[in-house]
Amino acid sequence: MIYEPISKGKSFYAIGLNYKKADADKRGRFSVQRNQIDFLLKDAKDQGVSSILVNSTCNRTEIYGFVSDARTLIALLCNHSEGTRKEFEDIGYVFKNAQAVDHIFNVGTGLDSQILGDFEIIAQLKKSFYRSKKMKLTNPFMERLVNSVIQASKRIKNETEISSGVTSVSFASVRYILDNVEDVPSKNILLFGMGKIGRNTCENLVKHTENKHITLINRTRKNAENIAGKFHLQVKDFADLTAEIHTTDILIVATGAANPTITKDLIHTNKPLLILDLSIPKNVDENVLEHDQISLVHLDHLSKITDQTLHRRKQYIPQAQEIIQEVRSEFDQWLTTRKFVPTIKALKNKLIRIQDNEIASQRKKIKNFDEEQVLLVSNHLIQKITNQVANHLKDHDESNDRLTMIQEVFKLNPDE
Repeated sequence: MIYEPISKGKSFYAIGLNYKKADADKRGRFSVQRNQIDFLLKDAKDQGVSSILVNSTCNRTEIYGFVSDARTLIALLCNHSEGTRKEFEDIGYVFKNAQAVDHIFNVGTGLDSQILGDFEIIAQLKKSFYRSKKMKLTNPFMERLVNSVIQASKRIKNETEISSGVTSVSFASVRYILDNVEDVPSKNILLFGMGKIGRNTCENLVKHTENKHITLINRTRKNAENIAGKFHLQVKDFADLTAEIHTTDILIVATGAANPTITKDLIHTNKPLLILDLSIPKNVDENVLEHDQISLVHLDHLSKITDQTLHRRKQYIPQAQEIIQEVRSEFDQWLTTRKFVPTIKALKNKLIRIQDNEIASQRKKIKNFDEEQVLLVSNHLIQKITNQVANHLKDHDESNDRLTMIQEVFKLNPDE
């Protein structure tokens, strides 16, 4: 499959790192915060990159885009994160063209997730795409590709049971609490951070713990109030964080800040305190463990939690792969057609110019020349000829020789 013609000689690349080779600390160094993504996209635009997508989550940071060399994307990532090129060489990956397309399909459908079947990633991909589109940094290839991944994700979720059981870090955290804490309904739970993971965790806490003592804190109180109102929970001001930690039994941190938001200085308790850090980079400083009564669990540990349905979910991987292949084939067919579009358009324009010149000539020679009737017939002929050529090229898409021959015969320049 040829990708270069879609973006004038540039190739489609996917570069990044994920949980497979990078632990939470290393992923944190390459994490790109929401405001940093806008600067990265602007930087890419200034460098002439026409289509790019940036996706940074707790388990991975990736950039997809059309460039002449993958090093362009790697430099953008390193310049807008705390990671270095040397670190990337040790833990990062680079995929090109077909392999890059395979990768985004596996990521978007949950097959490459740290917890098999985690479908939260597809929502993140959508947001990343819309962010790029808003800045006019997408092309038809990227839009069609993302839509195809969304289609495959929906089909896998609806047609298989690969998402049964633990399918996200937010649910895994609740599962950990249920498995490791006695009398959960009576415990005081404090949830700090109301981003995507925080909201999902809150919903899972309400649904699975039967706990009536859940308190929400967010830097922007209104965001916490919106969630609290839905579940009839208590909200406290950010200024009350230290006091609330003092009375809580379980602290869940999902703030997504660039630096730790919870340190040992905020904790003044003489009773056991379980802290779950769901953030990348880590938002709970390791120095909290200097308190004897504190237990700290990070999302890397939570992501390893498996339940009795894990083996059953793995059985649906082949079915999911078949669905991906079906959608991928449709995408490749569209891509093949796109390769011929410039030549077909150039051919049609050439035939129209021949038509116009011939009509102008015959108009002078023939008395009472019926131009309207001639246009009607010749337009039909032009359409039939271009359709015939297009169908021929589709049937012989394994070679560029026929495409080149048509361009030479009719003296076409598809780039005009």
